[in-house]
Amino acid sequence: MRKFILAVILLLTVGFVLFSFSELENIVEALQASNLWFLAAALAVEAIWMYNMAVTFQNLYQLVGLTESRQRLVLMSTAANFVNVVAPSAGIGGMAVFIDQARQRNQPPGRVTVVGALFLLFDYLAFLCVLALGLTVLFRRHNLNAGELAASAILCMIALAVGLLIYLGYRSEEQLGRVLSWCGRLVNQVARPFIKRDYVQIDRAYVFAAEIAEGVSVVRGKGRQLIWPFLFSLNNKALLLCVLALSFLTWGTPFSIGTLVGGFSIGYLFTIVSPTPAGIGLVEGALPVALGSLRVQWEAASLITLTYRLITFWFPLGVGGLAFRILQGKPKTRMTAPGA
Repeated sequence: MRKFILAVILLLTVGFVLFSFSELENIVEALQASNLWFLAAALAVEAIWMYNMAVTFQNLYQLVGLTESRQRLVLMSTAANFVNVVAPSAGIGGMAVFIDQARQRNQPPGRVTVVGALFLLFDYLAFLCVLALGLTVLFRRHNLNAGELAASAILCMIALAVGLLIYLGYRSEEQLGRVLSWCGRLVNQVARPFIKRDYVQIDRAYVFAAEIAEGVSVVRGKGRQLIWPFLFSLNNKALLLCVLALSFLTWGTPFSIGTLVGGFSIGYLFTIVSPTPAGIGLVEGALPVALGSLRVQWEAASLITLTYRLITFWFPLGVGGLAFRILQGKPKTRMTAPGA
């Protein structure tokens, strides 16, 4: 079964790269005239971002009473990012990497699921802080339009839904089970005309709810410790802002803090709410427009966008593919969670 899953992921990867080949050609052509020193610095900052992601996960693992090495969490977080791109599933595909590793290492899957939900929630909350500043910049420069507001509203609803599921797991296992079963029935109603069967097993909803409730119960009374993963999530956004700043410097384009925050906010926003994997195609169109509205010349804005996407999308995608392959080849190791 593992070899079959690996083959499917490999097939999806090949199809994804072929589908995006024209964009890769544009990036390669553009970089021939870039300042390679700033480009190398941006790649180094992106590597720090990937490491910081692993530190964030390690902090959340400790919060729910699990122990995992940073080296392995670097592999797992980058592999999860890779799976989310080549097999988009609203983050569920990437979360499956952590759950699969948890089952191999005899760790409670419910706690790992809570780790994923908390990571997603803190990531959204951290970005909403940056987004508020970005929308303020756009508003003051009279460049805020309905598209950004609608996308922001969608993001708020997603963050609210994740927070609500965590809260239900905290308050009532039964209520969470009812909500998950309702969602499962809704998914089945939508999917049944296409696949001629139920996509979600409703009876698993209550089992899954019990696992989540067990994981959330471990977090009770640790409110102050939740500050650290939130700060790490804010640091993730600060590192990505640095990558965008170095993308400007790669092409010798001057910028202000307002331009940087406004452009980053729009680019990251459409990465999240885009119907395409990691916003491919949509971000490449929206970010140059946003930068252009912030008084960046169109040609420079296009080059900056291609550079930024190379570093924040294609580079971690390649690293994630390698990490996924390494994880698939690692022998199973049995571990137990403290207090499990």
